[in-house]
Amino acid sequence: MTKLQENGIEQTALHNHVLHESPRVMYMHIRAMGDAVKLARALHDALVLSKTPFTAPAAGNQSQDLGIDTKQLDQIMNQSGRVNGGVYQFTIARAEKINDDGMEVAPSMGVATAINFQPTGGGKAAITGDFVLVAGEVNPVIKALRNNGIEVTALHSHMLGETPRLFFMHFWANDDAQKLARGLRAALDGMNIAKNQK
Repeated sequence: MTKLQENGIEQTALHNHVLHESPRVMYMHIRAMGDAVKLARALHDALVLSKTPFTAPAAGNQSQDLGIDTKQLDQIMNQSGRVNGGVYQFTIARAEKINDDGMEVAPSMGVATAINFQPTGGGKAAITGDFVLVAGEVNPVIKALRNNGIEVTALHSHMLGETPRLFFMHFWANDDAQKLARGLRAALDGMNIAKNQK
């Protein structure tokens, strides 16, 4: 954090995503505007201090059988997922545009709901990710998740000056993948998500 601050990169959040991981992992959200090369050097210097590896993991077979029915998950979620490193992932954009300091923030900049299924055997999966919510969606989504056996692990902001104001809700469960997908779908049904993402 100090190295980032020294180089003009601000923190916007510091928090957990899950509750019982080992080793303990914290997530730091940042923002900066300026010369891309200077910012990249500052990020590099901070990452060196964190001992983050700079080599990408080996690419896995993107068409591999994960042991969960991904076509059924797509149908339940009414979205199209993709395999990434043995995890089946969904990225779901909000319907409205998100702005920060007068600039539109693309969904790929971390303002899209992320849902991940990691197979755990026997048709089960561990799920985690985060819902990107406006204030009126927070408690209906909590209710939908809890009613479906999905634990809410964190609720916080990631940005400081965005409009509309966003809240990020992280979750965790390990159960039958299709059962969990139905619970996640119930949560998505309470949100203003972009149409035709399938």
